[in-house]
Amino acid sequence: MLAPLRVAAALPVTANIAMPSSTIIGANVDLTRPDGCAGEAIGERIVVTGRVTDEDGKPVRNSLVEVWQCNAAGRYRHKKDQHNAPLDPNFNGWGKMLTDDDGRYRFVTVKPGPYPWGNHHKAFRPAHIHFSLFGNVYAQRLVTQMYFPNDPLFDYDPIFQSIPDEAARRRLVSRYSLEETMHEHLLGYEFDIVLRGRDATPMGI
Repeated sequence: MLAPLRVAAALPVTANIAMPSSTIIGANVDLTRPDGCAGEAIGERIVVTGRVTDEDGKPVRNSLVEVWQCNAAGRYRHKKDQHNAPLDPNFNGWGKMLTDDDGRYRFVTVKPGPYPWGNHHKAFRPAHIHFSLFGNVYAQRLVTQMYFPNDPLFDYDPIFQSIPDEAARRRLVSRYSLEETMHEHLLGYEFDIVLRGRDATPMGI
């Protein structure tokens, strides 16, 4: 009888796993001009940018960031969203990008509208953008939401209010950026994301 063949198992990968930009098929950082659409999206044009860092403030480089949102009328391009608001034929509402060497991402979109969601009487969600991020390994998928400053719906939204710490809730709110604002073209917002530590951005919402 032949001796069993022994094959050494590969060592697990624990170092930073980076995805080259060439593998992000159809990466789109301008959501107002989606591929295959004839025109531009309708709504208030904005640019959103920020840095993704760890608990020590070090940039999380070359990490995949995915975003999705409803359109300016408050409707998602999804078969389950059937509420009475128009779809924009020139807006899909999703995109993906990689952070650069400084951990920074950037995309252009339209400001999403609030929408009814049936949780309680007169329930509307504040305007928000969903983010999906990966940590230093791609098994670490983190999901959060970005909100806009001074939204009057904050006090009535049980998802936003489910975070008991006020300081943590503030970390979900973007800040207006005059520097990122483009004259007569679009407003700028900054939203930094901290993946771990006491100042981490709340996740799982």
